Amino acid sequence: MTAAPHPQGPADRARPEETVSVSTHILDTSAGRPAAGVAVELAVRTGPEAPWSAHGDSATDADGRCSDLPVLPAHTTHVRLRFAVEPYFTHRAEAQQDAPRADRVGPRDSGVFFPEVAIVFAVAPGEHYHVPLLLNPFGYSVYRGS
Repeated sequence: MTAAPHPQGPADRARPEETVSVSTHILDTSAGRPAAGVAVELAVRTGPEAPWSAHGDSATDADGRCSDLPVLPAHTTHVRLRFAVEPYFTHRAEAQQDAPRADRVGPRDSGVFFPEVAIVFAVAPGEHYHVPLLLNPFGYSVYRGS
């Protein structure tokens, strides 16, 4: 997947000091390595009650990084990153004999406890937000990185 460009009209263009950008990476803490090939969707909204608008998508690279997400439109106040982790864990389980078996994980359909992780955070103009995801088959943690 590649980042989808977001068309901006003259009213949507922000001055450089007002632009907001987002990047992320995923570390699979159960394997002690980056999680490559995880699809990431980016959505934005302009207020707590505003509807979400798709803004771009990508996938983590071999280092677990996703640094090609598009700059956010002017007036964005909230961002949602959605990580499709089910295919990653399914593939990893098929490749490893010591991975948790589906019949011991919980859900009967895929064996993945968290099929996706959605992170919502507030943003302010002129900032860059790096949001790392620490992931394992039974839990996850996020934080604002640098």
